[in-house]
Amino acid sequence: MNGTTDVFAIPLEDGAQLVYAPLHGVAFAATKGLVAALSDVLAGEGRDDSVVALARETGLLREPPSPVTRRSGAPSPTEVTLFLTTACNLRCTYCYASAGDTPATYMTMDVAKRGIDFVIDNARREGAPFAGVNYHGGGEPSVHWRLMTESLGYARERAGDLEVIAASAGNGVFTDRQIDWMIAHLNGGMSLSFDGLPEAHDKHRPTVRGTGSSARVMHTMRRFTEAGYPYAVRLTVTAEQIPLLPDSIEFVLSNFTPKRVQVEPAYQLGRHAGKADAETEEFIAAYREAQGRAARFGHELIYSAARVGTLTNHFCGVTQDNFCLSPAGNVSACFEAFSEDNEFADVFFYGSSGPDGYTFDMDRLDRLRGLGVEHRSFCDGCFAKWNCAGDCYHKSLSANGRGEFTGSQRCHITRELVKDQLLTRIAGAGGLLWRDTRDGEPCGVHGGEHE
Repeated sequence: MNGTTDVFAIPLEDGAQLVYAPLHGVAFAATKGLVAALSDVLAGEGRDDSVVALARETGLLREPPSPVTRRSGAPSPTEVTLFLTTACNLRCTYCYASAGDTPATYMTMDVAKRGIDFVIDNARREGAPFAGVNYHGGGEPSVHWRLMTESLGYARERAGDLEVIAASAGNGVFTDRQIDWMIAHLNGGMSLSFDGLPEAHDKHRPTVRGTGSSARVMHTMRRFTEAGYPYAVRLTVTAEQIPLLPDSIEFVLSNFTPKRVQVEPAYQLGRHAGKADAETEEFIAAYREAQGRAARFGHELIYSAARVGTLTNHFCGVTQDNFCLSPAGNVSACFEAFSEDNEFADVFFYGSSGPDGYTFDMDRLDRLRGLGVEHRSFCDGCFAKWNCAGDCYHKSLSANGRGEFTGSQRCHITRELVKDQLLTRIAGAGGLLWRDTRDGEPCGVHGGEHE
């Protein structure tokens, strides 16, 4: 729209347009005539009193706040994510890490202790309300069970009166003893991978013996549900299973009580490289139908890059000093760059551990800090720019290589789903105008988008 780079007019199917000013926190539907008149007003040329009043009432005449932040100086993280192992008890067909295809690596207690000591000392020095200990990586964290339990026990003992919030991603194939421990000790919750209908899940998430894993995962979710334990579910959708997505969502929400449900098309990485692309128009259509079914249960589905209510130049912690430790003790900013032999390890690994503590490559860290969406020319002029924040940088490297970002089919999916979210919020606000009154915040260490 003329006069400002923050106000967008998005065409709708009925000939109307959706006016969205993300930095002003305003969205409303309008006719083409109103959009033209509003454009003139914002350019300082319009004189229609009613349109001027609308622009003033919605705050569009004010300078909007900037969502751009950037860290500087030596990193001082107060949360650590431990990549405990590359071993896994499943052999998922779309595993981005190809877990189990190469000899497994395991973190030692010394590596875990150094990372935990570092973030606890930082948290104390900075007066942080808590220190965070998270479990993730290129394998299943619970496979390295002894270190998982002992490292968290050490963290809580070391922290003393400082609270420790612990969370994990997991595949849900746990014993009852493990489930009991998770309920008692992982106070930050668990993000579980589950693909919905058992037949959909079992086809792509078999055990190492080739048998289905859905019954085990559902047992875990029942246990979590009975305990009132906070957990999230993440569904990965392959191309051939897109038609099953609505039924999968209904199955999950009819039988279990996750706090949130995230849906992502399978990424063409690892074992899924070269397979049929699920980032299609068919995915958008199935997601929309699934969203309608989720709404009957009071849920709004999550797609990691479509985040109305969040305004930021950071998609995730990659640009915010994410402190993740590989089994060898080196520091990565990215959940998917969990190993030093990752194709893009030279981009994401920015630190190493030695007898005198951590040594950081500040040039590499500053390059990561500078990867905010405001520096992506392709994203200029996109109405979803400050919601999406450029999407996952690791996946953009995989799709576009190391050159200038040129977009992907995910960009189209994101724009369509952001538009849907805006229309839903306008309808929920009475059908005329939606104002964003929530404080959005960037995707955290356990945003769930990495699986």
